[in-house]
Amino acid sequence: MRYLITGAAGFLGTHLASRLLAEGHEVIGLDNFHSGAEANISRLRLDSRFQFVQHDVVTPYDIPCEVVCNLACPASPPHYQRDPIYTAKIAFLGTLHALENAERNKAKVLQASTSEIYGDPLVHPQPEDYLGNVNPIGVRSCYDEGKRIGETLCADFTRLGRVDARLVRIFNTYGPRMSATDGRVVSNLILQALQGQDLTVFGDGTQTRSFCYVDDTIHATRLLMASPKEVTGPINVGNPTECTILELASLILELTDSRSKLSFLPAAADDPHKRQPSIELARRELTWEPELELKEGLLKTIAYFDSYLK
Repeated sequence: MRYLITGAAGFLGTHLASRLLAEGHEVIGLDNFHSGAEANISRLRLDSRFQFVQHDVVTPYDIPCEVVCNLACPASPPHYQRDPIYTAKIAFLGTLHALENAERNKAKVLQASTSEIYGDPLVHPQPEDYLGNVNPIGVRSCYDEGKRIGETLCADFTRLGRVDARLVRIFNTYGPRMSATDGRVVSNLILQALQGQDLTVFGDGTQTRSFCYVDDTIHATRLLMASPKEVTGPINVGNPTECTILELASLILELTDSRSKLSFLPAAADDPHKRQPSIELARRELTWEPELELKEGLLKTIAYFDSYLK
């Protein structure tokens, strides 16, 4: 089968491409390196079944394929807030062009949505039928609202019978090949611990997240792609085990044997206080739940960043 992955040079894109190639598929990677890294696709280029196209998804394209995996969008606050208008264009136009390309080529679409569509949730944990609590004019809105309109486009294309689009709402995912500069909490804390720097915690550290190892996340997306037509989502994909940022920092200090201290900074604007997925739908429809415990996943990620620093 021939897959097109937008955002192929990003963290999730490179992992999905590697998985598809290992399964024997053809993969076309599309990226303009806005937030992805060219180094991420160097290993993919060693496979003759991988083809790379440098292209900005805000501009239409016509690439024959059987499945479009739309992953193109900066996903960390420092990246998407750097150029919020461009982020919103990627989220809306990038999704529209993925759907139009799929329609022309009679292809399916996998849309990478996000837990951020729930905003700062008033319901905990967050099930798929919770409509969210999103600030439409905040500093994170370019991404949060952008992903919400992306889901709207996919739902309307599907309702109109124009495209078979599947929605996966991805919660915090971590693992090897994360960018060292993307500003996400796992990569930030690991790098600081390995380099003997103070570990920066925004706010009081009692805000919670649920961290899912990248292999588990990719496995869930593959199951959704292979599901019957009526299973369109949205489906939450994440680890239902919740932990505070302070607990995460303490565990990273332990696993790196670091003597670094904690440094508290003002809370980030619109930063969600709670984040935990309900994955009952994924358990029922995909027969999926994450397998790797946080400690084991962090050890793999620490080893990656330790090698990166050397």
